[in-house]
Amino acid sequence: MKLKLRLRSYLLLLNGVSIAVILVSVSIIYRYMLLTWNEYMLITGITVGAACVSLIIHALLTRPLARWIRVLAGETERVASGDFNIDVPRIGPQEFQQLAAQFNQMSSRLRGLFDRLHASEEARSELIANISHDLRTPMASIQSFVEALQDDVIQDPVTYDRYLQTIRLETRRLSALIDELFSLSRLDAEVVELKQQSAAVDSLILEVLQSHYLHLSEKHIEVDVRVPEELGAVWVDSFEIKRALGNLLQNAIRFSPDASTIVLEAKECANAYVELSIADQGPGIAEASHSRIFERFYRDDPSRTREGGGTAGLGLAIVKSIVQRHGGEVGVVSQEGKGSRFWLTVPKTRML
Repeated sequence: MKLKLRLRSYLLLLNGVSIAVILVSVSIIYRYMLLTWNEYMLITGITVGAACVSLIIHALLTRPLARWIRVLAGETERVASGDFNIDVPRIGPQEFQQLAAQFNQMSSRLRGLFDRLHASEEARSELIANISHDLRTPMASIQSFVEALQDDVIQDPVTYDRYLQTIRLETRRLSALIDELFSLSRLDAEVVELKQQSAAVDSLILEVLQSHYLHLSEKHIEVDVRVPEELGAVWVDSFEIKRALGNLLQNAIRFSPDASTIVLEAKECANAYVELSIADQGPGIAEASHSRIFERFYRDDPSRTREGGGTAGLGLAIVKSIVQRHGGEVGVVSQEGKGSRFWLTVPKTRML
């Protein structure tokens, strides 16, 4: 059976053992050094007195240590129960203070990990809800139109064709959503290998504009391109960066009023990066949403309808993933009623 002692009792027991050893040593000295009885009693009395003083001092010195250990034990129980908002006082010997600092650092890291885990769970729940909504809406529309056609409710050829056109558009919307989900999952898993090479900025912007020419023409939107002649080239995967710029331009077109202007600008940054930005004259984004606008399926306005298929939330999430894999950053500058300016940075040269 193991004897369970508290640390303070253990230290006092050790002190008592050392005193007993001293007393035994004094007895041996008395026996072999032929001390008189009075000398023996004097030495013994001094030894016992010193032992008593030692025990008292030892008890006083170990009290704060025992108190600190009780505090640490209590804080450990709080951590075990899931409360990480703790701060163990740095008292006692240097080793105990170091232990307290490390314990506080550990609890701070655990708090950060659990906060991120909680945020991740909330984001996952929101993601599932939004995916369900984005899938359910076109599916319900397709089902209702198909049932109407099957029941011969529609006799007018023009209305019949319009119903088929709506089914086709909703099917494309579903296909675009599935493609974006697949693309984002591949980017997150880093299955897509970047093929970076030197590319001219003006060529990248021109190709993106050409692919969106029809959408720009339909809304009579003018494009103002601002690229300095001395800017030169960037080190990117041209296909992926054009995809990111295309997503930003598509959002700008979607939320821009007819006959407005979109500004595409490129400028050199101080840290060997180039900033590419797309500014529109749309409704803008609330400041509270700036930090979340690049999250998957996040919507600044849940009631806002999306036109042209796809989802703004996934599109921006794909942009963020592509840019981060290039070692760059993304962001937005926007104010409600005054348009939005989305920007991203890409390296000018190969990043080691």
